[in-house]
Amino acid sequence: MRLKRRVFEILDGAVSDRASRACEIFIASLVVANVLAIILESMHDLHEAYANYFHYFDLVSVMVFSVEYVLRVWSCGAKYPVAPGSAWRGRKEYLFSMFGMVDFFSTVPFYLQLIFPGADLRVLRMFRLLRIFKLSRYNSAMDDMFEAIKAEKDSFSSAMFLLLISCLLFSSLIYIIEGHDQPEVFPSIPAAMHWFILTIISGWGNVDPVSYLGVVLVVVTQVLAIALAAILTGVVATAYTAQVQRREAMYETEVREILADGVVTAEEHAKLKQMQAKFGMTDEQVEAIAEQVKAEQRAEQNAAEQ
Repeated sequence: MRLKRRVFEILDGAVSDRASRACEIFIASLVVANVLAIILESMHDLHEAYANYFHYFDLVSVMVFSVEYVLRVWSCGAKYPVAPGSAWRGRKEYLFSMFGMVDFFSTVPFYLQLIFPGADLRVLRMFRLLRIFKLSRYNSAMDDMFEAIKAEKDSFSSAMFLLLISCLLFSSLIYIIEGHDQPEVFPSIPAAMHWFILTIISGWGNVDPVSYLGVVLVVVTQVLAIALAAILTGVVATAYTAQVQRREAMYETEVREILADGVVTAEEHAKLKQMQAKFGMTDEQVEAIAEQVKAEQRAEQNAAEQ
């Protein structure tokens, strides 16, 4: 049980020690090397010249990632306190989590190639690029982004509704205005919707209008694309900043509770280290929060003594 708990702490980064840091650096470096290898392997000349090296490197990588996956499934049984069903609860959470799915689908193409050696699994092999998402386990930026989007889902829903209305309106207008002059480009409203989406995404719908009203409509559509991009960017930036501040506030609250009695036990210290690793906070941020809390407590004590 102690070994399982220790493996879980190292792989999950539940504690910030030398072994956990070394494991994190090793896995992250291997992931980056894999992504670079996949990119270089797509170059025909390099693939022909170094095909064996790419194959052996992928073989070693799959072995490492497979061992990591098995160890994570096994060690996640120690995630929760000992209780009936607690081991499978932790394992089930990992298996069906985003990280668990990424770990699985980034390695399974290799084994499918072994099972079906004659099959063309090039599309499945591209799942190896999912390994890049393994890096998000060691950085809370993606979690912060998802939490920010979730927190501002109403704002995103409003923006998407505005985009839908704009798509229907502007597609119908461009079809009415340009449909007679360019029937091969705008034969229907769905075709005009394709033009609208391209214009919103890239700024140009690959079509030049031939009428003055069409030119005006294209300009308005491009301005709308800029406005929508600015709105969504502002929403995400604000929500992301709020999410980071929320995590720092949670950490500060925990520090206040721990320092309330003036004694920091080993268990409490480990808990703070775990929160620091989970929130992706630097040692400087942690020290600044601790100093601020201690300064406030000293000021309160001096005020009480006076």
